[in-house]
Amino acid sequence: MNQLKRRHLMQAVAAGVGASLVPGLALAQTQTPAAGGERRFAPQPGAWRRFEMSLEVSVADHQGLTKLWLPLPDIETDYQRSLDHSWTGNASVSRIVSDPARGVRMLYAEFPESLKTPTLSLVSRVQTQSRAVDWSRPGRVSEDPAVLRANLAATELVPVDGIVLKTALEATQGARTDVEKAQAIYRWVIAKAHREPKTRGCGTGDVRTMLETGNLAGKCADLNAIFVGLCRAVGVPARDVYGLRLAPSAFGYRELGASSANLKSAQHCRAEVFLKAYGWVAMDPADVLKVMRQETPEWIKDPAHPLVAPVNKGLFGAWEGNWVAYNSGHDLRLPGSAAKTTLPFLMYPQGENRSGRFDELAPDSFKYTISAKEI
Repeated sequence: MNQLKRRHLMQAVAAGVGASLVPGLALAQTQTPAAGGERRFAPQPGAWRRFEMSLEVSVADHQGLTKLWLPLPDIETDYQRSLDHSWTGNASVSRIVSDPARGVRMLYAEFPESLKTPTLSLVSRVQTQSRAVDWSRPGRVSEDPAVLRANLAATELVPVDGIVLKTALEATQGARTDVEKAQAIYRWVIAKAHREPKTRGCGTGDVRTMLETGNLAGKCADLNAIFVGLCRAVGVPARDVYGLRLAPSAFGYRELGASSANLKSAQHCRAEVFLKAYGWVAMDPADVLKVMRQETPEWIKDPAHPLVAPVNKGLFGAWEGNWVAYNSGHDLRLPGSAAKTTLPFLMYPQGENRSGRFDELAPDSFKYTISAKEI
C-alpha cells in the first residue's frame, strides 16, 4: 500500500461568518418572504466534518498497456483540508502526478498488457466545512496576481471575447463594482439558462456554443461555466471548482445532497469569484437551476418560489460542506497519456489503453464505484 500523509497548519478562519446579501444589492425575488413561508437554506462555517472517500476501478477492456488517472481531493482552503490518500491494486506503476501546466494532482497507475483485469482502489480522507461570506464586513483582500490573471484568461471552451464579452456586457449593464457585476451575472444565468436532466454527465462547459446557439441548457459544468466565462469577460476573476457531493443536505433539499451509498453520479461543479473586498466567494447558480427543475415533479420557473428563494439567496456567497473539491483546472493534459487533446476538466476517473481513451460515462466498459462515509 502506498500512502501520502499531509500535516495541516491552517486554522478555520471563517467561523461565525454571516450569509446576508450585500447591502443595497439584495436580489429582488428575495426581498420579501413568499406567500406560504419559505424553506430554509443558510450554510454557515462551523464544525469541520471528516469523510473517508473510496473509489474503486475495474477495467473490463484490457487491450494492451492500461493507464488510469483518478482525481484527488487534494486542495487546502478555509473550507477543505486533505488528510491523506492511500491506494491498493495490481498496478505495476502507481504514483501521484500533476498536470504540467495547471498543477492539478491526480493518482496515476499503469497495468501491463498481460494483466486481464486491472483494478485500483483509492481511499482519501478529507475534512470539509460550509462556507459563507459576511457581506457586512468588506475589507481589502490580497491574492497572487498570477492567480488572478489565470482566472481572467480564456480557456478552450470558455473564451472571453466575441459573443461571451457581448453577452457579459449586456448582462452587467449599469453595474459598476465587481460585486454588482457578479450579482448581475448570477441573476442573468438563473433567468436565461436552465438545467437539462438528459445532458450526459455534468456537461462539457462549451460556453461559446451555448451562447451562439442560444441553447443555454445543460448541467453544472455547463451552467456554472457560463457564469465563470461572463465574469472573466468583464474583468472579474472567476473559476469553476470540480468536485463530488458526499452526503445529504442538512436543509432537506434532495437535489443539493447525495447518498453516501453510491456516489457514482454525484459529481458536481461549483464556482467562485474573486471580489476585491471579500476574496474568493462561493457561487453556484447551477444548483439554483437544479432545484428549480428537479426538486419537485413540477418544473419551477420562478426563482421567487418559496422552495427556491432561500437557495437562490444562499448560493450567492455560500455553499454547504457536504461536498468535496478536487481541483479548478481547465484544459488539462494527463501525464503519460497518448491522447493529443486536452480534457476540459478532471472530475471523473480517466483511462486509456490500445483501444483509446475510455468513456468515463460508459459503465459497461469502464467500471468504477464511489462511496463515502463520515468518520
